[in-house]
Amino acid sequence: MVLSDSAIRLSRAGYAVFGIDFEGHGRSKGVRCYIKKFENIVDDCRDFFMSVCVQEEYRAKRRFLYGESMGGVVALLLHKRDPTFWTGAVLVAPMCKISENVKPHPAVVNFLTRIEEIIPKWKIVPAKDVIEEAFKDPTKRQEVRRNKLIYQGRPRLKTALEMLRASLSLEASLNEVTLPFLVVHGGADTVTEPEVSSALYEKSSSKDKTMKLYPRMWHALTSGEPDKNIDLVFADIIAWLEKRSSDDNAFPVQPTYNFTNGIEIVTAAASPATINGRRQPRSQSPSRYFCGLKKGRLMLHQSSM
Repeated sequence: MVLSDSAIRLSRAGYAVFGIDFEGHGRSKGVRCYIKKFENIVDDCRDFFMSVCVQEEYRAKRRFLYGESMGGVVALLLHKRDPTFWTGAVLVAPMCKISENVKPHPAVVNFLTRIEEIIPKWKIVPAKDVIEEAFKDPTKRQEVRRNKLIYQGRPRLKTALEMLRASLSLEASLNEVTLPFLVVHGGADTVTEPEVSSALYEKSSSKDKTMKLYPRMWHALTSGEPDKNIDLVFADIIAWLEKRSSDDNAFPVQPTYNFTNGIEIVTAAASPATINGRRQPRSQSPSRYFCGLKKGRLMLHQSSM
């Protein structure tokens, strides 16, 4: 469904796409949406992606990470494990910082920490309806609600605390991010607010970094917007990738500066040459590939979210 669309677009642009489901997510086994330790997710992803990278067919290929929302955290933590291994990363509304508007009071965190080992799987953490907040297009929103693989209950206590810790830890070390990256964010995102991506852009040490802000778009930029908006986002993603994956142009530093802080606000229409799967693969063996993470699971083109 939504993830298959993303993978197909990238595949038709000439990229091989690989992914697995996080434990407890999608078709993977485990208690639904239960994260015992966030590092376990990072370990699983690293093991899987390395099993792809060591294959002879892919050893010399360029390697890009793709992460959306919580997947953005995992992507950046993978980069921190091996700072020079990845060619670059595409981050869609990453959860790499807790907005000051939603950050829980230290006293609340302290209380929940005291009971997390007693009732780790309890669904007691209050949360807004993420699907309602993330998917702007009503039809796409209903499609997601009908997907039985998507957890739609309250966050489990241990899961919420592990996500909080991972985000806070990453927030404190954004200066250690050094790989080339593109971060895209909806200006009307209320799930992970734009200030989150702005912090990454401003504090990271990457010499090649680009941020694109899309006014009035919501959290699910690649799956929950009207088709023309999704086309625009993917046109920008593919254009960024093409500049950093062509054989004769490795890592050019050419950010677009529409504002003094370097963040580009996107208003132009998408190029039809790079949207909606119109660009065909260049060869049977792509010269670059994706290890993609999206919303608590890795990007798969054979299964739904």
